[in-house]
Amino acid sequence: EAAGAAYRFVWNLFCDWYVELLKPVFSGDDEAAMAESRATMAHVLDRIYELLHPFMPFMTEELWAQTSSWGQPRGGLLCHAEWPAPDFEDTDAAAEINWLVDLVSGIRSVRSEMNVPPAAIAPLVFVGAAAATRERAARHDPAIRRLARVGEVGFADAAPKGSAQVVLGEATACLPLGELIDLKAETARLTKELAKNADEIARIEKKLGNPQFVAKAAPEVVEAEREKQAEFEEARHRLETALARVRDAAD
Repeated sequence: EAAGAAYRFVWNLFCDWYVELLKPVFSGDDEAAMAESRATMAHVLDRIYELLHPFMPFMTEELWAQTSSWGQPRGGLLCHAEWPAPDFEDTDAAAEINWLVDLVSGIRSVRSEMNVPPAAIAPLVFVGAAAATRERAARHDPAIRRLARVGEVGFADAAPKGSAQVVLGEATACLPLGELIDLKAETARLTKELAKNADEIARIEKKLGNPQFVAKAAPEVVEAEREKQAEFEEARHRLETALARVRDAAD
């Protein structure tokens, strides 16, 4: 469990978000911003090495030695370093970045669910956005455009026709997709996928509902069927959500 939590922090937060958000800084010409970002990244990497050391001691010890010229001076071996302890928290900054992550993640999910081509760029329209949300959108406009693959970011009193919507706090983020995908064709595709999914779930339920199968089959075979059932049920939920989005956009 601890290893999984450490993995999620390093891969899903540090690599997926922090590094991605810093790329424009390092490709720009603001030397002060680059120096600050490098120092912050070096500090975070040191804490990551300390955090991961119990799980992968040899690799982290080597990385600790190879990066000794970065960031703050080190007193010796990583195994002798103090265990990292939380000593700083900026709740306002955390709330703002969490808002950005939720927005981009929501838009990516919508694009994936609705089969929007990766190269397609749609405008992003906020409806019902408070002043704080408008300010956040303006501050993070370049990151939103790059990470969510959207074009112009604007605000309106009502959702544009043919929009997929993501609720984010008091505001609704709308993606007008009517011109990017064939809504009727996508509705037909998702309906067909749901029918196939229902057939698979019914087949597995029939098998698991057979007492002879459950009693005579190897336990790992029964467990595999239950895992497949859970996967198909999860897929059904995703398909139903996607179909609802497409139908809402078509209205």
